Amino acid sequence: MQFTEIDSPLGRLLLAASTQGISGVYFEQHRHFKGSTGWKRRDDHPVLLAASQQLSEYFEGQRQEFTLPLDLSAGTVFQQTVWQALLKIPYASTESYSGLANQIGNPRAVRAVGAANGRNPVSIIVPCHRVIAANGALTGYAGGMQHKQALLNLERR
Repeated sequence: MQFTEIDSPLGRLLLAASTQGISGVYFEQHRHFKGSTGWKRRDDHPVLLAASQQLSEYFEGQRQEFTLPLDLSAGTVFQQTVWQALLKIPYASTESYSGLANQIGNPRAVRAVGAANGRNPVSIIVPCHRVIAANGALTGYAGGMQHKQALLNLERR
């Protein structure tokens, strides 16, 4: 695993990549992040450089979709299914956990969808921040609720 760190309007982000593609985007106090011990820092890694550039464009309001190779293999088959569904939520839109469960063809898996959403390792790029409660309330975000709100605000401006 290779990584770099970048500054963003929401604080420092750690970007990780495998040989397959981007495998992590983590905030400083990111729940479920186990750390980068054993990883190699590579500030010149082409995929990490591309991710850094695209995230910068996103934060500047110039990018609505990411075009990066992704490595979501760290998740279970179910988690990967949920993460793939997250990629279909349009920019500046939101989806409920129950709506996401319906989209993956498992309407009774609302809690499991929520758990998988919370374990998404590729924040922002795989837009788990766009998932909210059915009543419109903001609910958990592994990167912190203030970051979830800030990302939604950024996309709605």
